[in-house]
Amino acid sequence: MPRSGKGTFSADCPSLIEIQDDWSEEQAASRVVGQSQPSDMMAGLRRTAMSETVESVSKPAASGHCLCGAVSYEVHGPIRQVWNCHCWRCRRWTGHHMAATGCKGADLRLISDASLAWYHPADDPNVAYGFCRECGASLFWKVGKGKAHQSDTIAICAGTLDLPSGLHTELAIFTDDAADYHTLDPAVPTRGGE
Repeated sequence: MPRSGKGTFSADCPSLIEIQDDWSEEQAASRVVGQSQPSDMMAGLRRTAMSETVESVSKPAASGHCLCGAVSYEVHGPIRQVWNCHCWRCRRWTGHHMAATGCKGADLRLISDASLAWYHPADDPNVAYGFCRECGASLFWKVGKGKAHQSDTIAICAGTLDLPSGLHTELAIFTDDAADYHTLDPAVPTRGGE
């Protein structure tokens, strides 16, 4: 798989890029920030209106935010235990392996997201990486279309969760790609190439 540094960025959820199955890599890469194009990439994500009262919003199962606090979120539904992904892309995106939990997209509520931006790699425009434009913190990972268990789920970088999270690491994936400086925890089950 090519490790291209090219990709497109989108500034916020409404202007996310809608990826079409029949687009060429060039067509997907040509989509730029600021174009008001509809998107199903973040279908189900819900922004919490400032007018909603505490009574109308259930107590979140989890909450979190980026380093500077410009992007914050709550999870109102089941949240998966943490998986450590050692694939080359997660290592490049986070600076180590990606420790991520996950939830259904419909259960993630963005409380503040003015600085949330999305990166779409040119070599895999079906995925999106959510990050804060202010502090650069990695926050989310999402598949646009694909396997049902992936396309209706959003991964959340576990380090952005407010503590105590109540979660534990239950699996390490793509361990065949783990960095040579990192020692895998023998107590955590692994999947080498997936």
